[in-house]
Parts: sequence; structure tokens; C-alpha cells
Amino acid sequence: MTGYLKRRNKTISSKKTDIITGTYIGSQRGYGFVRPADSVRQDIYIAEKNAGSAFHGDTVEAVILSKAKDGTHEEGKIKRVTKRAADRLVGIYKTNGRKAFVCPDDSHFAQVLKVRKENSGNATNGCKVVAAIIEYGKFGKEPEGKIEEVLGHVNDPGVDILSIAKSYGLPESFDERLLHLAEQENKAVRQTDTAGRMDLRDLPVITVDDESAKDLDDGVSLTVSDGIYHLGVHIADVSHYVRERSLLDKEARSRGTSVYLADRVIPMLPQALSNGICSLKEKEDRLTVSCLMKIDRTGRVTDYSIAESVIRVKHRMTYKQVDAIIEDSMTGKEKRFSDVAEMIRCMGKLSDILRTRRGARGSLDFDFPETRVVLDRNGRAIDILPYERKAASRLIEDFMLLANETVAENFYWQEVPFLYRIHEKPDPEKIQALNGLLGRYGHTLHFDNGEIHPGELQKLLHDIEGKPEENIICHLTLRSMRQARYSAENAGHFGLAARYYCHFTSPIRRYPDLLIHRIIKETISGRMNDKSRAHFDKILPGAADDLSRLERRADDAERETVKMKVAEYMKNHVGDVYSGIISSVTGWGFYVVLPNTAEGLVHVRRLNDDFYEFKEETHELTGERTGRVFRLGDPVKIIVADADKVTRTVDFDLYEE
Repeated sequence: MTGYLKRRNKTISSKKTDIITGTYIGSQRGYGFVRPADSVRQDIYIAEKNAGSAFHGDTVEAVILSKAKDGTHEEGKIKRVTKRAADRLVGIYKTNGRKAFVCPDDSHFAQVLKVRKENSGNATNGCKVVAAIIEYGKFGKEPEGKIEEVLGHVNDPGVDILSIAKSYGLPESFDERLLHLAEQENKAVRQTDTAGRMDLRDLPVITVDDESAKDLDDGVSLTVSDGIYHLGVHIADVSHYVRERSLLDKEARSRGTSVYLADRVIPMLPQALSNGICSLKEKEDRLTVSCLMKIDRTGRVTDYSIAESVIRVKHRMTYKQVDAIIEDSMTGKEKRFSDVAEMIRCMGKLSDILRTRRGARGSLDFDFPETRVVLDRNGRAIDILPYERKAASRLIEDFMLLANETVAENFYWQEVPFLYRIHEKPDPEKIQALNGLLGRYGHTLHFDNGEIHPGELQKLLHDIEGKPEENIICHLTLRSMRQARYSAENAGHFGLAARYYCHFTSPIRRYPDLLIHRIIKETISGRMNDKSRAHFDKILPGAADDLSRLERRADDAERETVKMKVAEYMKNHVGDVYSGIISSVTGWGFYVVLPNTAEGLVHVRRLNDDFYEFKEETHELTGERTGRVFRLGDPVKIIVADADKVTRTVDFDLYEE
């Protein structure tokens, strides 16, 4: 049956086939977009009056009101909400006379939640709260909420990051029963635990991590004979202590991953395990799963074995200490590592060989400086700076990548159920758009039957190394990539140019690795029978989807925490002048990234010398009268105009000398 919608005195047919299912993306200004589930159709514009009761993230059905014109989106109307994304919000509780409301922290929400007196609990003006949504409202009618939890005053130390954790539904702690179960497992390794395991306690195993790390889940060892490198990657056997279907396992599965926020870690496992018996502590016996590889001078794995093992770490080392040995700049403090110094130098050589081999096959290496936030004792940001990878961190990364590939390839050919880490080929349209932008910088990409090979992108990254446009092209290239995810089906890893890849090396902080360890142990022990295969075949597809979602949740929370702390730091530098690079150009202005990694917006309304037109195809803002152009990669000087912790934004003005 055909229905009809009236709009602007025109009657528009609304057939069943015109109903679009998708996700509603809200905005602070009230309007929003529906992102169609089929990912083929463009986003549909939804005016505020046509959004109904939809909140950001909801799954909705929409009907089309008008077709797209040049440079515009189709316009639609929310017909109904089929699934709510959230039933509670985190925000600031405010009062105005007798009225009270919650202003959500998430900038995607235009609505404030009205809170009646009987639903305000013990909240006071200026508190951060968690509010349950009891009425979603609609155009002309405010949504309503009820205060569930008061997190503290907005200015109290730690409340800002706690608010982010709450908004993403991250757990605060473990209940007493789980803590007790973990403590029961936190006992020294016994002789009965090591029975049947490969005894590798005489190997010179070292761990290499940050100074502050406590959950040490990977160790490495290396010997060389007859020109062959014997590399051991030894991973904590968490599955020995966290058994499938146990309460500890169910909790770890629900968390999916540890989350590393600026001032705290929300671990996947209780500390008695993550920092205790599972952590590869110096001079203590630990149960592990080892991948032992023989590697020739070209970096090719010529033979390998995967075994349950027991190790005893010789030294717990930091990246700085390993760098000092590789760079031959040891001080007196590093002399105590002289017994492994030659091994570490050989590790450095092997790392170079492995990196060269990966590069030759087309593996992409986005060497972006991550943001390191320095906090004072009250949790306030006092510095932000780029965290650069040096030889030691690259060395460990190279060894972990090789172990992950080796394990994935082994189990692929054994044809047992497995959980792969896959990275699909980029969207052809996005790559073509990238190629169009590259022409402005004198670069071009070559396609093979319309598809791009990772080696072509790797060549691009090599060509721009050290050039002014390096950072911006790296970001543009990364934005054209799909997101890596977990899958029960092997589809290869485009970014690594790897046919087989998995996550095997971090079972303390990632549930997929723990799941893989169970599959490994079932297989190498001979217990992978038809019943086990059927079990893993049943659980792996759902686990892949859930664990990919939980990983994105953790990444988003970590990213938002950094953005908030960057805004907090830059607030103290309002009026300061910096040099930066234009990192993105939009219709509302352009973003500038600074050497300290902070990024801020120069809004188009702050460009007072002209009216600027946005050219989407070239990512440029061009002055109508002056012809002045702002484009990607351009160097600019800015002055910090404002910064807001709540919205996690930084605003710049152009600095005109």
C-alpha cells in the first residue's frame, strides 16, 4: 500500500521501497543525518523538525522528502526508531531557578534532558552526573531524564576522565567475587603446572616495555648459529588461569580489551592476574605459549614451532635501556645488562631485516607521532608532546608482527576454526579521490585493473618521507583505508600486505588473543576434535563482531580522553602563537595541527578579510575577492583563541604579522 507525506504543498509518494534503514547521526545544532545501513547510498539530511524522537546513534527508518541537488544531500524524515543506542547520558547538571536539566557531554546531542525535582536525587548545580533517559521527547517537547549517579563536581580531579569512561559504558571495577577468584589463581608456578611443557628457562628471555608498564605479556629471546636467527616470542599463557566459561572468562569477554585512559587503566583482567601471575616478571617462572622461529639472512621464516612452555625472564627492560644498547650509548646504569647486550644488538639487526622484507612486499608503515599527555598529581594536563617510536619499540613491534603472521598462517593451513585480524582493501572511490588530491603535490598512484596494491601506497609513503607534505599525505592515505577488524574468515591484511594475520601476542589485555591461545592449545595437544571444531565454529563469528565493536569503543574512549586533555592544556595557552600545518579543510573552516600534536579549528567566520568558498574536490578555501587560498598541507601561523574541555575542541585565529 502506498502512503503520502505532505511537504511544502507538494505530495510526495512514500512507498515501502523508499524507507531507508540506517543510523541517526545527530549534531549540536539540532539537525542530523541518517547514514544508510547499505553504505552505498549517501547520508540523508534530517532537519530538526523531522528528527522525531531520534537520538544520536539510534537505528532508524527514514523516508525521503526531496532528492539531492548539486552539492546537497537527499532530505528525509525519521519515520520511527527501531533500536535505541543509549538509555542514559553523561553530562553536567545545571539549575536555573526552579528548572533543572542535564547538558550532555557528547557534542552529537542538541537536546538537554529536563529533570523534575523528584528525579534529581542529590545532584547539585555543576555536578557531573549519569542520567537515565525516561522520555526521548520530540520536536517541540523536551526529553526527560532521571539522575542515577553523581560523579562529582565538574572541577574535581579525575571526574573529567571518569565521565568519559561512564559515557562509553566502561566498567569501573571488578566485584569482590571476581577479585577473590583472581587471587586464588595468583600463586607461584608449581612443578605440576610445568608438566608436559617445553622448558625454556635457560633461554635469555627479556621483556621490553614502558617504564610504567606492569602487565608484561610478551618476552623475546634470540640466538644465532650458522647464519640462522633463532627468535623466540614468548606470550603469557593467560588461558591456563582464565578457563573458558568461568566467571573470570565471562567478565573478560564482556570487556573485550583493557582501556588505557590518560590517568588510569581499566584492565580486562583483575590485577592479581594482569600484574601478578600472568605478568612475565623478572627472575620468576612463568607459563607461556612460545612461537619459536628460524629466520634466514633475508628475514624468511624457514622453520618454526608453537609450544606450551615455561620461561624465566632474565631482565625486565625499558625501551630507553634497549635503545641505549642499540645506539651504543650505555651509561653505568645499563652496564648490568651487559650479559644480553650482544643479543640486543643482534635483535636490532634482525629487526632491520624484517622491516626491509615487509617493506619490499608493500607493508604500510604510518609512523605518526602519538600524543603523550603529561599530568600533574591532580590529573591536570601540564604538557603535551609527540611520542616517537625509536629502535626498541620498532624491534618489539617487528617481532610481534612476525609471530602473529606465523601463527595465523600455521592455523590457516591446518584448517581449524580460527580468529583472524583482517584489513580489507580500500574503497576504490576513496582511493581515486586520494589520487586526485595527490596530483597537487606532484604524486600519483598507479592502479592494476582498478585496484590498488599496498606496495603502491608504500612507495608513496617512501617518496614523501622528509618532505613538507609528508604528515598530511600520511593522514589522507590513512583516512582512505578501511578499519581493521576480527573475522572467523581469513581475508588477509591489506595494510601489512600479509596473507595471514592474527592477534596472538597480548592475551592479558585483548580477549581475541586469549581466545586464540585456547584454539592453539586445543590443537597442539590433539584435543581439537569434531566437538571442539563445532564449538569454535559456532562462537567465533559472533565473537569477531562483538570484539571488533568493543575494540572500537576502547579506541574512541582513549581518543576522546586525549582530545579533552589537549583542550585542557591549550586553554592555558590562549593568546600564544604557534606555527602549524593545515591538516583538514571543510566548509566551515580548516584545521591546523601543531608540532606538539594539538589540533584546532580556524572557523571560516574568523576569516574577516574576505568571503571564502569551499571547493570540496580540491579541499580548498578560496577568497572570492582576494583569491587567497587555504589548502591541505599549507604552513600557517595561528594564535590560540579558545579551548573547551567539555566539547573537547580548540579554536585558533590566524596570526597576521
